[in-house]
Amino acid sequence: MVDRLANSEANTRRISIVENCFGAAGQPLTIPGRVLIGEGVLTKLCRKKPKARQFFLFNDILVYGNIVIQKKKYNKQHIIPLENVTIDSIQDEGDLRNGWLIKTPTKSFAVYAATATEKSEWMNHINKCVSDLLSKSGKTPSNEHAAVWVPDSEATVCMRCQKAKFTPVNRRHHCRKCGFVVCGPCSEKRFLLPSQSSKPVRICDFCYDLLSTGEMTACQSIRSDSYSQSPKPSLNDVSDDDDDEDSSD
Repeated sequence: MVDRLANSEANTRRISIVENCFGAAGQPLTIPGRVLIGEGVLTKLCRKKPKARQFFLFNDILVYGNIVIQKKKYNKQHIIPLENVTIDSIQDEGDLRNGWLIKTPTKSFAVYAATATEKSEWMNHINKCVSDLLSKSGKTPSNEHAAVWVPDSEATVCMRCQKAKFTPVNRRHHCRKCGFVVCGPCSEKRFLLPSQSSKPVRICDFCYDLLSTGEMTACQSIRSDSYSQSPKPSLNDVSDDDDDEDSSD
């Protein structure tokens, strides 16, 4: 079905509409063989609070952006190649329901659908697209992914030293390896993570020691366990502010 739609006039028109909604600041999305599979609003768990984002699923990429005018205008366009994507379901907890993790080598985050049916449809379609892409390319699924950042609201003190309290002066930082919220003194070191940046990035002392000794997998497994056990913020905080999880801290 996807191959049949690839060169159809209706598909070309739909993709053109998406391009126009992002305006001149967005990247062109129309290429031969690309098909728009579906679209919808998902709640994305960002650094400071959950936020509504418009997502577009194509047969080869996932695109999302900030909602400026519903169905008419979006900005802050993000494009994620599906070949590098793996997804994991998240258990329902409190207000945060119908969620899953979108994991890539450069960036990983949680999203939540409005209903269980929507979640199932999104996950099934994403998995099908990824499977088809890998089948055509002969590549194997990516087993490396960036850490999911712990939201600021989950940490009143440094998650490493357990002593430093966060204030307007003592700012929160994020380790790029484990995703923990840490204080400045616990994250003074930098380490090159090629999948995330061409320059050394901020990591906590704990991860620096593991990376320096080659025990890289231990750090990631600790982060993964902590995500499912940690408290989650309320969806009452949803807003359309700019994404802030890409900040230098």
